[in-house]
Amino acid sequence: MSNEPTTTPHIAQNDRRAILARMRGDTLNRIEKAVLDLFSDKDFHEVSLIDVARKANVSLQTIYKYFGSKEVLVYAMLDVMLGRLAERMIDHLQGIDDARERLRKTCWVTLDYMDKHPAVMMLLFTAVPVSRHKNISIYESPELMSAFLGVFKDGQARGVLNNRVSSKILLDVFMGMIGRIVLMHIVRGEKRPLIDQFDELFNILWRAMSS
Repeated sequence: MSNEPTTTPHIAQNDRRAILARMRGDTLNRIEKAVLDLFSDKDFHEVSLIDVARKANVSLQTIYKYFGSKEVLVYAMLDVMLGRLAERMIDHLQGIDDARERLRKTCWVTLDYMDKHPAVMMLLFTAVPVSRHKNISIYESPELMSAFLGVFKDGQARGVLNNRVSSKILLDVFMGMIGRIVLMHIVRGEKRPLIDQFDELFNILWRAMSS
């Protein structure tokens, strides 16, 4: 029988980052590592909050204080992890004007991040149903979405990217292709980093999206 409480407090999505900001950095790091280790190795239903607390060496009360439920815990940790991708993306796009080079840099940063953080990708793909991705606030981050969509809108405006579909569909094509490639790379246990094949992968992506 589970020792977890039967009810969990609701934590509004917009409040998560403010709540996490009050947590000690080393505690947050231990919880993040525990979530990655546990959820990337087991199915979502096989992991309990007690498992996370023990792995992170924190009390179960601490987990409930900051997260309230297993779902919120996973969403909040993905917010933190994908937030780092957003920061890198915004930083690397500074000062690049050429539309093709902006898309190339966007692709490189995304693939490099996924290559270096396979556990994050497995957590995203396996622990969170697609219908719940909206609960990960980074997907609604105006900074990240503006960075992504800005690349596609700019390319369409300059006539180098397909403008017969919306920029959001181009984003879906981009993330769909990259996500599938990364997921199967992990599932197959491939040892060669995907970034080593970047030029050819980008050429495939460019041919799919260019005008």
